[in-house]
Amino acid sequence: MDGVIAIGVPILIIVLISIRQVNEYQRGVMFTLGKFTGMKNPGWRLAIPIFQKMVKVDLRTKVVDVPDQEAITKDNISVRINAVIYYKIRDAGKSVIEVENFYFAVSQLAQTTMRNAVGEVTLDDLLKNRDEIAAKIQTIVDKATDPWGILVESVELKDIVLPENLKRTMAKEAEAEREKRAVIIKAEGEVAAAENMQKAAAMLGKAPGALHLRTLQSINDLSSDQSNTTIWMVPIEGLEALKGLSSLKGKK
Repeated sequence: MDGVIAIGVPILIIVLISIRQVNEYQRGVMFTLGKFTGMKNPGWRLAIPIFQKMVKVDLRTKVVDVPDQEAITKDNISVRINAVIYYKIRDAGKSVIEVENFYFAVSQLAQTTMRNAVGEVTLDDLLKNRDEIAAKIQTIVDKATDPWGILVESVELKDIVLPENLKRTMAKEAEAEREKRAVIIKAEGEVAAAENMQKAAAMLGKAPGALHLRTLQSINDLSSDQSNTTIWMVPIEGLEALKGLSSLKGKK
């Protein structure tokens, strides 16, 4: 009995220390005597000490915050740009075997790709087409990381920092553009008003007495304010029209 216990206890200890728990969001990459021997699904798995080693790989989506990068655009303007990359492990075995540290490798690859992508476009294109540039970076990084068993899900450009002197220059340019539009709109309004006045003058000139009636209407509008004193130069025909108007009012 003592012999059974003496043999059973070490075996039990070896079994206990050989148990490895693989969570649902993980996969176990098994190596036996240094050779890749398969994948382990979630659950309790045995890895014999000394002879076997299990490397757990997290399959959840990972986020890489790419730090600020100094880049020069195609039109030789220096900008600082940062981004965020979302990716996940598609093949746990390749992510362990093909690359030493996939997290660091993806970050460095993203930084280099981002600088190259910014250098291929002008500043205006960079500011207007951020989504297209982000999609281009995603395509390049995803293609480069495919042999590592990594799938790049999304790339987002977070911020583009411009030099202060360039910001002031752009503000002046925008202000000048607004002033230009204001002058154009004002000029267009004056042209429209002149055309309408021309049409009105033509209509008044065709109708006999219309101009005098317009003059009387203007006088009536001014007379509503008792504090105003106005002097009008009225032609002889206008005086006769005024006398006619006065005689009509007297008859009434």
